[in-house]
This record gives sequence, C-alpha cells and structure tokens, in this order.
Amino acid sequence: MKGDVSDNELDDLINEGGLDLDTQEEVTTAAPEEKQEEVPAAKPDMFNLFGKIPVRVTLEVASAEITLQELMEVDNSSVIALDKLAGEPLDVKVNGALFAKAEVVVMNGNYGLRVVELCGANLADLNV
Repeated sequence: MKGDVSDNELDDLINEGGLDLDTQEEVTTAAPEEKQEEVPAAKPDMFNLFGKIPVRVTLEVASAEITLQELMEVDNSSVIALDKLAGEPLDVKVNGALFAKAEVVVMNGNYGLRVVELCGANLADLNV
C-alpha cells in the first residue's frame, strides 16, 4: 500500500468496522456480597477493523556501517560489504519492527517472499 491514510479514510474504516466512538456502554456492577457473572460488552469485530489498516512491509537484505569518508569515496565500481552471509534469511519488517525471516522467490515474474520463520512480533510491536 502506498501513502498515508487521510482522516476521511480513517473515519470510513472505523464506520465500516462498526466502531462508534461517540457512544459509551453502561457498565453495571453488583454489590460486593452478590456474585454475578460478568457478561462481556458487545464489541465490534475488531479483526474487520484492523484488517483494513494499511501497514508498510519492507524486506531488509543487510546493512553496513561505514564512515562518511568511505561513503564519499563510493563510485560506480564500489563494493560495500554487508553484515549477512549469502543465502541467510532476510528480515521482513512491518512498520520498521522485525516480523519474520524470509527468502526471496519469484512468482509470475514478480518478486515475493517465502516466510521461513515468524519472529513473535505482535500488533503492539508493529507501531500500527
């Protein structure tokens, strides 16, 4: 996905997900001596709402730390050594947070990613 989400698009996503930010559900509590089972409040299907939020997925091949002097000396024939070995899985990042390790594949003439390991990132880590 490209670009940022406008305020109108965000409002549309919220409305399509059935989330009404203007209403608050009334919460009732039982007296301490009474045992009453808590009934969960009706919630909109959050997966429908979250499923429409755009995120940026990037593939990081490797990195290198060089001096500014070395960078200024780079020309068309320069080679900069990176910190990953050839054949090592690449980092898949979602909004800058590590999400998985993957290898590059070709699908119908386009590049794709085959996930080889999930890195345990959850939604809170993804800066959505």
